[in-house]
Amino acid sequence: MMLPKSCERAILERFLRAEAMALWAVRAAQLRDVPLNVQTFLKQHEADELDHLKQFETMLGHQSRGREVLPTVPQQWPALAVLLFGYEALGLEFAKLLVELRPDMAAIVEDEETHVGFFERELRKILDNDAVGAEQARVSANAWWRKLSRTVDRYLQDEELDTCRADVRAMMLAAIKRRFIAVGLQAPSEMISN
Repeated sequence: MMLPKSCERAILERFLRAEAMALWAVRAAQLRDVPLNVQTFLKQHEADELDHLKQFETMLGHQSRGREVLPTVPQQWPALAVLLFGYEALGLEFAKLLVELRPDMAAIVEDEETHVGFFERELRKILDNDAVGAEQARVSANAWWRKLSRTVDRYLQDEELDTCRADVRAMMLAAIKRRFIAVGLQAPSEMISN
């Protein structure tokens, strides 16, 4: 999809918000009981998100809104894995949009693909090897799907995005749906047509 250059600042602002949200979620996730390899990954992931956040704050000339309290994230690893995977998949789609306007930022897409890939592998392990965890992941995925459209709509609220909002929204929802289905988390029937 070709975005008009006039969308650049709006996409940068949205990516700043997405990176801040990801950073807070990753920090909160580190306080949960997760497998050791996940804990190790989350530490590096936090450093990556912090680097991205600083880069975008510098580019935009302002800081992201900080949080006094970390967000509430699921206690159980399967549900937490779905949450992190979903938000990272959303971040990857914003990164892809950004690179259309700023090809010099391709390294961000690579980082986001690494993050998404990690959670894809972890979810496949859960779905293939843990019946109880697989059920938790599926229930969490259904709950996450119900929030996704509203989340995307909230992120795309900017006058500069008026001309491309519908196309960007459809592209993002379709891409994330494909990722969820590919990992083994079927989209609810109401999402199949969106």
